[in-house]
Amino acid sequence: MLRYLRELTTARFVLWCYLIWWLSVARVYFDPSPLLWLNSLGISAIIGTGLLLSTAYAGSVRVPIGRWAIARLYMMPFFVSSFAALIKERGFVLVFFPTWQANLVPLLSCAALGIVWQLARRLQGAAPSITFGSVETPPR
Repeated sequence: MLRYLRELTTARFVLWCYLIWWLSVARVYFDPSPLLWLNSLGISAIIGTGLLLSTAYAGSVRVPIGRWAIARLYMMPFFVSSFAALIKERGFVLVFFPTWQANLVPLLSCAALGIVWQLARRLQGAAPSITFGSVETPPR
């Protein structure tokens, strides 16, 4: 886990915060309606495939994309469509909860993750050097 956090990029940190925000909304406004989740899965399949085609197969040469990147192409439309359905007519402003207090949980959760992430990166300097092939890379 520490290694993952050390190697976490800013972009992936932001994606983790997106997930934290979605989980915060889903926890409070969860709707057990199978139709909502089936619609979100259907939208995910359609839009995710379109995103995959537009990124990996749009040019004359296929662009290789990692498995997790492909998974994210399908997960993002699922989260967006289910998020929109969960917050409909609940007083949200853009993606923010109707009260500032409700926004504290996801904001503080993202801040906590950011602190742990930065601490893990700082601890990297205390780690032993890493060897790649025959070239030794000293810690930062």
